[in-house]
Amino acid sequence: MKNNKSALGLAALLIVLLIGGSVAYTALSKTAEAPAAEAPAPTLSPMPTPEPIAAPDFTMQDAEGNSVSLSDYFGKPIVINFWASWCSVCKAELPNYDELYAELGDEVSFIMLNSTDGSRETMQTAQSCIEENGYSFPVFFDTGFEGGVAFGVRSLPTTFFINAEGEVVAYGAGRLGKDSISRAIDYIK
Repeated sequence: MKNNKSALGLAALLIVLLIGGSVAYTALSKTAEAPAAEAPAPTLSPMPTPEPIAAPDFTMQDAEGNSVSLSDYFGKPIVINFWASWCSVCKAELPNYDELYAELGDEVSFIMLNSTDGSRETMQTAQSCIEENGYSFPVFFDTGFEGGVAFGVRSLPTTFFINAEGEVVAYGAGRLGKDSISRAIDYIK
């Protein structure tokens, strides 16, 4: 008899907790949800660094498979974008870089650095993405993630803006619009 009363009491307590949790969840989710149609596309403005910091040097491969160093490009402002062809956010911002490369490619070095793991992302998949979209900017490959590690890249896409002296002046994580990229380029020119 005692066991039946304990089981009934436990069952009643469980029912009360479930109902209370359901009510709380419903109330909280109404305040936290925003309709998907109203949510803007994620665009982050590049932030200037508090003080310019020396860009870490690393080695990457160019489209012909030659090893080149980031420091080979010092002496001219640099935009370095870490991306991958499987990354939909990366692919959404690539047209902005291609347009700006067409406008500013003589004044600013654009290093579109593909995060190449050799499995999910290969040089071939990256080159196919570039060719299919007709992009003209130069593509480089971070096959050993040396660049990603040197810059502490935690997500794709991530962009760094480096002045002619080889100092990081601004950066942006996530999708950047053309205007945001242009403003950041103004920091390094």
